[in-house]
Amino acid sequence: MKLRVTLIQQSLAWQAPAANRDHFDALLAPLSNHTDVIVLPEMFPTGFSMEVEKLHETVNGPTTQWLETKARELNCAITGSLIVKDGDRYYNRLLWVAPEADPVHYDKRHLFRMAKEHEHFTPGASVALTVQWRGFAICPLVCYDLRFPVYSRRRAGLEYDLLIYVASWPAARRQAWRTLLRARAIENQAFVAGVNRIGRDGNGIGYTGDSVVHDYLGEPLAELADESAVTTVELDGDALKAFRERFPAHLDADRFTLEP
Repeated sequence: MKLRVTLIQQSLAWQAPAANRDHFDALLAPLSNHTDVIVLPEMFPTGFSMEVEKLHETVNGPTTQWLETKARELNCAITGSLIVKDGDRYYNRLLWVAPEADPVHYDKRHLFRMAKEHEHFTPGASVALTVQWRGFAICPLVCYDLRFPVYSRRRAGLEYDLLIYVASWPAARRQAWRTLLRARAIENQAFVAGVNRIGRDGNGIGYTGDSVVHDYLGEPLAELADESAVTTVELDGDALKAFRERFPAHLDADRFTLEP
């Protein structure tokens, strides 16, 4: 059982959704039938902006429709987050879009207060999302969620083979990004993919990418530096299952209840 995962690490045009979608169009075209999952950065249409009134999209807005078109054209699932207004609230909403299926979403639970994200967005109210795709159970999360291991702990009710983080993680804290991604892989005995942006945003904040895929031992299967890159990694689900059977540390994990 294999799953091909493609990391799309790019700079983002500041607050320019149409330009970003056009840019990704060109990058994604060669991937048709050559991957199973495409991972884009956090807020990939706009960059990490707090101007929610100006930049939000509605449910089923143009970026959602674009993702649906890409999933059909490329015959794969595609995920990333964007600013969505749902009712009278704004969310940093991750969309998981697969061909021939309705999109599903996860609203970022942990909002980055140091950038005042919590003053502009509503935190997600549900527990982490899991999706089944081509033989793999997948849990996609967003950026700052990475710092909270209890939330993403693999457990009854949250079983997965692959943990994904889409991010706009600043260069100033790159060591935390790299260290925590590896930790999530080791402690959960799961593949972990983290996709971060590069470049500098409209607020002058720099990003160094460092997108990566780790296996269940924390070993890197792909590591990107600070340049534009598109790379695909094949994950071996049978090897993951065999390792968990040989080393069932999850059976000794602490039990807890996550507060709503």
